[in-house]
Amino acid sequence: MAPKYNNSNKPFTCSISTFFLSISFLFAILLSLFLLSSNQTSKSTLLSSCLISTSTPNSIKVYVSDLPRSLNYGLLEKYWSLSHDSRLGSEVDNQIRSTNSWNNNKIKNIPMYPESPLIKQYSADYWIMGDLATPQELRTTSFAKRVFAPEEADVIFVPFFATISAELQLGVAKGVFRKKDGNEDYARQREVLDFVKGTEAWKRSNGRDHVFVVTDPVAMSHVREEIASSILLVVDFGGWYRVDSKAANGNTSDHMIQHTQVSLLKDVIVPYTHLLPRLDISQNQKRKTLLYFKGAKHRHRGGLIREKLWDLLIDESKVIMEEGFPNATGKDQSIKGMRNSDFCLHPAGDTPTSCRLFDAIQSLCIPVIVSDNIELPFEGTIDYTKFSVFVAVSEALQPNRLVNRLKSYTNLQKDEFRQNMARVQSFFEYDNGYPGGVGPVPVNGAVNFIWRKVHEKLPVIKEAVVRAKRKPANVVVPQRCHCT
Repeated sequence: MAPKYNNSNKPFTCSISTFFLSISFLFAILLSLFLLSSNQTSKSTLLSSCLISTSTPNSIKVYVSDLPRSLNYGLLEKYWSLSHDSRLGSEVDNQIRSTNSWNNNKIKNIPMYPESPLIKQYSADYWIMGDLATPQELRTTSFAKRVFAPEEADVIFVPFFATISAELQLGVAKGVFRKKDGNEDYARQREVLDFVKGTEAWKRSNGRDHVFVVTDPVAMSHVREEIASSILLVVDFGGWYRVDSKAANGNTSDHMIQHTQVSLLKDVIVPYTHLLPRLDISQNQKRKTLLYFKGAKHRHRGGLIREKLWDLLIDESKVIMEEGFPNATGKDQSIKGMRNSDFCLHPAGDTPTSCRLFDAIQSLCIPVIVSDNIELPFEGTIDYTKFSVFVAVSEALQPNRLVNRLKSYTNLQKDEFRQNMARVQSFFEYDNGYPGGVGPVPVNGAVNFIWRKVHEKLPVIKEAVVRAKRKPANVVVPQRCHCT
């Protein structure tokens, strides 16, 4: 009789073989999944080549200061109640007034925002407010979580429509705009500051955690020193300059120096509201023009470069330089010009940037930025060099230098620029498709990215609040600007 262990070893040998086969099979599956994941990661990296990888929290807690309606939506009602506005670009709003169609959103009692391009480009506050006014159950895509007690909030949003307030005054009585007496805009600015300064929330932080939207360069001009410590949402720092009057010879210098009110450490650069419709990458067609520009030739301060560039480029082949204004005709020309050109020129104007940059992005026209002091929205998340060309002013003013550089780009390079641009078009989009902006916002839209950038500032702001608490009474510390 054979030993018993011989029979018992047979199935044991089979089990070992089966075990190793199972391990091998499992390893093969895991290896396949790893390779597939790596391939998907590579594709994802390619798709987000113009984005900078960052980890973000889920939300920021926002309390809305309880300003009276007369300082936000009431200002829009006052604007639409004007019998007529004779300023350039206001033709479309006069038409809306004549049909009373500005108040179509009667259910939510929120008037529409002006279509005049001079005003519409600064409409960030309207869309931010629309998101915060949306019922909580519809705000599942919002990065800002609205809270209803100031002590629970990370920041306090001050819902003052500063652009509308300023533009109302400019439209009714421009002559007193720089003055205080007889200036209704100044009276409203004073009302806002008196209200928020009287709250316990302001007193706790001296306003450092309060958020003001100051996109129009002339908005809140009379109270800027009082909101210097607050979080300012601005399109650039161009409206925050002054002339240096300390020239050695006693004469006023043209040198521009920054106020201490603005800093990239606490403030957020936000996009202009684009005025031209979005062009999807699938609709892009062959472009016949090399470089396109439409706008005013003569500007002030840093915008003096426009006139010099104009004279250099006006006779260049496949370059179009058009003197244009923001009316209906100008809009149609801009749509055609930008969609038919590979590159769109973006020189400094009265301020370092303009709405033109964001129109170019929506038109998939590669921006050529000639503005040495420009600041751009959402940097740290977006890498603008992946879809824009940056040229120093000194280089651009050299004869033939700019045109030759643009001609050196291959079709493949230009296509890559446009592909990258298409991936970030939504980042600069405020309009969520709902009247008054009251409704779910796009996850990757401008409103959410603004709040993400505000959230990034919180550690610095909270530190400043804590530091201020330990300062003895009557100690005055000079305000410093740590700009980068």
